[in-house]
Amino acid sequence: MPTSLTLDTARDDGKVVLVAAGEIDLSNIDAFNQALTAATTEAGSSGGTLIVDLSAVEYLDSAAINALFARADHIHVIAHLVLMPILTVSGLTELVSVEPAPPAAEN
Repeated sequence: MPTSLTLDTARDDGKVVLVAAGEIDLSNIDAFNQALTAATTEAGSSGGTLIVDLSAVEYLDSAAINALFARADHIHVIAHLVLMPILTVSGLTELVSVEPAPPAAEN
């Protein structure tokens, strides 16, 4: 049974933003990959970088980290504070601009 995950793509100040909420793991990585691919293509066609908003995600596994690594040249990540150590230890923060979500976004 897939873990709960919602994915929405929006524009904010002309930037493409992929907003994820729930948990990202092997059970729903295909949906996450498809959303990342579509949003990266949309952002790239307008000459921009995709913002991946993970402020409502409290768990992601190695499949999700690999999906982010695969698009490292094209994304900026906003992450829930609980994810920051994982993204740092994985080395993603050395390749991608990652910022912690504002505290209000974590509720």
